[in-house]
Amino acid sequence: MLLAILAAVFLAIGIVVRQRATLDVPAEDGVSAVMFRTLIRRPLWWAGTAAAIAGFVFQALALANGSLLLVQPILVSALLFALPLSARLAHRRVTRGEWAWAVLLTVALAVFVILAKASPGDYEASLTTSAVVAVVCTAAVMACVIVAARFAGWIRAVMLAVAVGVLFGVVAVLTKLVMHLLTHEGVVAVLTTPVLYLLALLGVVAMLLQQSSFHAGSLQTSVPTMLVLEPVIAVVLGAVVLGEHLNVGRWDMVAIGVATVAMAAGTVALGRGEGAYEEQLEAENRRAQAAAGRR
Repeated sequence: MLLAILAAVFLAIGIVVRQRATLDVPAEDGVSAVMFRTLIRRPLWWAGTAAAIAGFVFQALALANGSLLLVQPILVSALLFALPLSARLAHRRVTRGEWAWAVLLTVALAVFVILAKASPGDYEASLTTSAVVAVVCTAAVMACVIVAARFAGWIRAVMLAVAVGVLFGVVAVLTKLVMHLLTHEGVVAVLTTPVLYLLALLGVVAMLLQQSSFHAGSLQTSVPTMLVLEPVIAVVLGAVVLGEHLNVGRWDMVAIGVATVAMAAGTVALGRGEGAYEEQLEAENRRAQAAAGRR
């Protein structure tokens, strides 16, 4: 659990810092090589990327010792850490409403962690099941990217966020497989499996799409969408592909269901508030640039 919380902390830092790095990038360059050529010259972006990578490392360590069904929902708490950090960087105060949603999210996470008892899977996915999952996920991601490239504003934000959520959900499952191999069969088994290289490829693609989604025009939609969708995809794939499941009673399951809904509501509310403020900063930057151009 501690490793999962550390993962959430560093993921939050990565989200906030990389959002800041994209504030002055034009929206029309959101899904293009122009944005990435601009960002790779910025130390701030590299700092955010380093934090995101550190978060992934802690996530992998958490998955080496815990189930997808327990680790992934805890990562939703990234917004709890992103909220005060973002407010600090922007020299503003966290509102009472934001703190109320943060408390709700914290309580819901605590209920989930206390009650959820996951049974480990066999971690030997069948070729047929893996192929079907790969085809479905690839088609979903490609469709989202195609739609995002043709539209702007909230449609692009939603489509990219969905693609990112799906990809990071798949990445979580692949990470669990790699860490299972590492802890049970050693480094040689990891280096000789194609899962490791597929994980690296999908991880890079997911981070690039995530960067595009950060300034697609509606951050209050994109950030909570990806944070909520990632654990959902990971948990579903963990059950379907890896055979993980929760070993709880009827009333515990009801409480877990209520906690899950509360977690989703808190994440969406906090993400919308933070995204609205980010859009305000973007508008101020555009006005400042326009004023400088007239001089």
